[in-house]
Amino acid sequence: MFGGTCIFQHKLCVTCSGGSTIRIRIQSNGLPQFCPNTPNTVSELNVDFEVNFNPDVNINSPVYSPTTASALSSIVCNINNQASVPSVSNYVSNSSSGALNTLTGISVDGVTLLNINSANNVDPFYPAGGFSSESVDACLGHPNPSNNGYHYHAGFACALNAPTGNILSCSGTSACSASVANYSIASFSSFRTLTVIGIAKDGHIIYGPYDSTGNE
Repeated sequence: MFGGTCIFQHKLCVTCSGGSTIRIRIQSNGLPQFCPNTPNTVSELNVDFEVNFNPDVNINSPVYSPTTASALSSIVCNINNQASVPSVSNYVSNSSSGALNTLTGISVDGVTLLNINSANNVDPFYPAGGFSSESVDACLGHPNPSNNGYHYHAGFACALNAPTGNILSCSGTSACSASVANYSIASFSSFRTLTVIGIAKDGHIIYGPYDSTGNE
């Protein structure tokens, strides 16, 4: 982004293949379909992975079986908790940069969805432990400090209905600064049904906040 004008090429390719087991390959440069509000220029990524699409899972055979609160915290409050993908997904990374350990999935607009934890292993918007909340734009996205790749930590309808022109920061948007959670859900007011917003790294579909009856 230069002086409020975005100059970049959005790239997203989704390929399905296979027979009884459907494989889906996601290739994206991680750039959105709108001009983000960021403190520095966002960079193109090389996201390329393939996985079994929507594989069956057995709730009686969990990947993790924590028995204490501390064991649960070490799983949930860990930015790298999605570095490993269940074997049933048959996840394969084709990215030249290797596995994206903090990747949760890809939004329908090609932007990366990163782990719900911040680098401090706390909620990025409602952090515990005295940490400051992370700065994001009005689409709840921001660049990764390690590679300047633009990403989301939470679902937002900008991915479904891209804004035009320059967008504000979250702090400069009253509804966003008042409550990120309410602001995020309110953005789906035109999508009050079961709506696909992305695909997870393990091949499962990611839906918005509403079910097919319009309930959250």
